[in-house]
Amino acid sequence: LHSLNAIKKVAQLTDRVILFHSGNGKDSIALLELISPHFKEVVCVYMYVVKDLEHINNYIAYAKKKYPNCRFIEVPHYCLSQYYKYGILGCKRIKNQTILSLADITKSVKVNTGIEWAFFGFKKSDSLNRRLMLGTYEDEAISYPKKNCYPLSRYKNSDVLNFISAKKLLKPTVYGNGQSQGANVGNLPFLYYCKENYPNDYKKIIEQFPQSEIIMFEYENSNNE
Repeated sequence: LHSLNAIKKVAQLTDRVILFHSGNGKDSIALLELISPHFKEVVCVYMYVVKDLEHINNYIAYAKKKYPNCRFIEVPHYCLSQYYKYGILGCKRIKNQTILSLADITKSVKVNTGIEWAFFGFKKSDSLNRRLMLGTYEDEAISYPKKNCYPLSRYKNSDVLNFISAKKLLKPTVYGNGQSQGANVGNLPFLYYCKENYPNDYKKIIEQFPQSEIIMFEYENSNNE
């Protein structure tokens, strides 16, 4: 009820919204299902670290088919600006790269699409910082000055997963330890999942971030000893 109230309040102000969508994460999957009936158009923004990963594209294709009023645009993840500036994990270094934040990306997308309101899947249970931030907004969900909305703010991970199950939605990708950790190219469970299940995705990651292969090499050698 809390989440729907927040969504309906935004729907009274606009019929087009942005949704920052991780492609295959539980919060994004649940949030798209929640907001899609209330808006004429939902522009999902997928922030990529490595472009065109097959297992991510599978979810994007599923969402496009399931929600006719939804379309996806793809932009570089803000963390890439830091990777490029410092050559993290062996990626090509760009010395004059400006460090970007999520707020920078959000502002840019809003300008480029002409859409004022954006939705995010942040939850108070994610971290102390998010709990404090969300606690300052109306109903712990709406920032009118920023024109951002966080309908899942009072959800826990189990609530999100139960909602996905109840709605019979495509289940999120779980990379390891019961978590859908996102496309973190330095994260061992993510790398291992890609290598075992989507070798072409793993190849793309290693081509862009060659030092990621060291993480897998050390893991596999430690298990063999």
